[in-house]
Amino acid sequence: MRINKRLLVSCIALPLLVGGAAALLTRESMQVFEMVNKPPLSPPAWLFPVAWTLLYSLMGLATYFMLTATAENQEKKQALSVYIYQLVVNFLWPTFFFNLQWYLFSFLWLLLLWVLVLVTLLRYYNISKIAGYLLVPYLVWLTFAAYLNLGIWLLN
Repeated sequence: MRINKRLLVSCIALPLLVGGAAALLTRESMQVFEMVNKPPLSPPAWLFPVAWTLLYSLMGLATYFMLTATAENQEKKQALSVYIYQLVVNFLWPTFFFNLQWYLFSFLWLLLLWVLVLVTLLRYYNISKIAGYLLVPYLVWLTFAAYLNLGIWLLN
């Protein structure tokens, strides 16, 4: 299999840029996180940028595998559409949670994101098994993030 380096870099760069832009908009997020009451199992603040960088990279890699798989272009377009929607929803969540401190709304928004990621994962999996598997850590992390978000809403 020949690697299309330009496409691979583009696929990985897109979610990293989305995440970077969200981080810029929520620069004070870790101070907010430190100040709120958190549920048990809350990780240290330094873990979030590490985890998200890895997850965004896996999203990009999954997208690359999906786009380079042999499948109908229409099927790929539909999968890519859901992927883009989930990126937009993902981008907005930190603003709702950290900047606006809308904890209940953020939790509901996160549930929407979870569903969009599940749909993306299933569509990717139907096109490329490896692409689907690469999104599993993202879905697991979002499940944990939903627990944290709900806990923060209940405790604050």
